Amino acid sequence: MALSLRHVATLVAPVALAGERLLPVLPALEPLLPAAGLRRGSVVAVAGSASLALAMVAAATAEGSWGAAVGMPTLGPVAAAELGIVLDRFPLVPRTEAGGPGGWPAVVAALLDALDVVVARPDRSVRPDDARRLAARARERGSVLVVVGGATEGAAGRAAGGAAWPAADVRLTVARAEWVGLGGGWGRLRGRRLEVVAGGRGSAARERRVALWLPHPDGGVAPAEPVPAVARPAGVEERPA
Repeated sequence: MALSLRHVATLVAPVALAGERLLPVLPALEPLLPAAGLRRGSVVAVAGSASLALAMVAAATAEGSWGAAVGMPTLGPVAAAELGIVLDRFPLVPRTEAGGPGGWPAVVAALLDALDVVVARPDRSVRPDDARRLAARARERGSVLVVVGGATEGAAGRAAGGAAWPAADVRLTVARAEWVGLGGGWGRLRGRRLEVVAGGRGSAARERRVALWLPHPDGGVAPAEPVPAVARPAGVEERPA
């Protein structure tokens, strides 16, 4: 459902107590986060999969938190619901032209004031000063900002293999994605297997690699078995890149 920013602000307010510092995530996603949940006041940058960014907030909406998707005009309610998002607490703000002179950053800042978690795709390159201000707003309000690829992935970010958002506490990058179900001229897409690299700063600095089904052939999000490394023949050394 697409609602105006003003209408969203009149309807919602954060429901969590100030002392509750974590928003829950689906069990399959817990290994990606150092505290096994979304820490209030943090920024999570996701590169390579909008579905992963949306799945990160599904459990929070299921347990009563309010969220929103900003700047994702192709996202439909059915797709969001299939990821487990409770649509009654997750309005869609597909475009940010109504944000006035401040544009996308102003719309996201206003939603961070009112909601527990905001999933946002920038409509253009975001200035570092705006990114830092949004990170500060999330800290002040105890909300969570999940930034989805797009304009956050500049040349430096692509070269490093991750999102270039300058103020992210946690960075999630899809290193590999593979659909299953199709054969040589037959079959249908049944599921997608992702390998996600997690990193960041502070407690999230240690790199983690997690394999996921998103979606699982039976629906939803589930752990997947990691792909084993290809063994090199004895006596053959790896050539430096």
